[in-house]
Amino acid sequence: MKNILVFLETNNNTLKRVSFEVITAGKNIADKTSAKLVGVIVNGNNDVINSAKEFGLTEVVNAKSDKLSNHSSKAVAELVAQVAKSESSDCVIFPANAAGLELGPRVAVKLEAGYISDCIALEVESDNITAKKPVYAGKALLKTQINTNVKVFSIRPNVFTAVAAPAGSLNIKDFAPNLSDKDFTVSVKNVAKNEGKLDVLEADAIISGGRGIKAPENYNLIEDLAKVLGAAVGASRAVVDAGWRPHSEQVGQTGKTVSPTLYVACGISGAVQHLAGMSSSKVIVAINKDKDAPIFKVCDYGIIGDLFEVMPKLTNKLKATLGK
Repeated sequence: MKNILVFLETNNNTLKRVSFEVITAGKNIADKTSAKLVGVIVNGNNDVINSAKEFGLTEVVNAKSDKLSNHSSKAVAELVAQVAKSESSDCVIFPANAAGLELGPRVAVKLEAGYISDCIALEVESDNITAKKPVYAGKALLKTQINTNVKVFSIRPNVFTAVAAPAGSLNIKDFAPNLSDKDFTVSVKNVAKNEGKLDVLEADAIISGGRGIKAPENYNLIEDLAKVLGAAVGASRAVVDAGWRPHSEQVGQTGKTVSPTLYVACGISGAVQHLAGMSSSKVIVAINKDKDAPIFKVCDYGIIGDLFEVMPKLTNKLKATLGK
């Protein structure tokens, strides 16, 4: 393996946490193969880019283009492919979030590379990369390799814990991509943001509500606990289908697949479709009055009781303990 290219994503003039996770995943491979690790960023600010060196990155390609003032996944994919070729990269790693899952396949096609998405482990075996990813709604793990010369992966957020490394010098190289009008047939015209809300896909902690919450006005129980813990608010499909919460909060096979440090399932029975989206969480807490609910088979801690009694007490206890 020669060179590893990792995609650095920004938000509000800062590197997103998934960027540090991608760096860590790439560095683990580079350390075992003596490959060079390079980051690529679109229209990056030098102060923002410099934060990457705290995680061991020593070289970043800053691809600049005024045409990309509005995001275009097609154009960014072309840009990344051009950088990968110029750097002779034989491995490209993206985060498996909304941006990465769109860019990964596009870049793989342009590089005639094999692609594995949503990886939860990347290991080096005989100078080749072995990827692990959940399949069959999380019931099994697939262990596989790519046999093309260039390999593209996307890694699940919150699985590859970002590890700080001794900060050294960081070499930033400007790159002018060759983009034409045909690269902008797909572009973002408008972005609707949930201001102040954490995205469940990248949150450290998630408090989710299910059918047991009974009505949308009762979701304040979920939101109060989430506020105390600094957590994102999630929802089951039943809650979203009922119109109580937006689809952006849905966790499960038809929603978002999450891997937080803490996942609290409140009034969620644990249908297989929901478990497929959160079973890789590091610690799972379940609150449900049905002692036979499937969620209790996968949780680390279970509370059998009425959530309308349990959650206010739990929230108040945590407030007192955390001094909030």
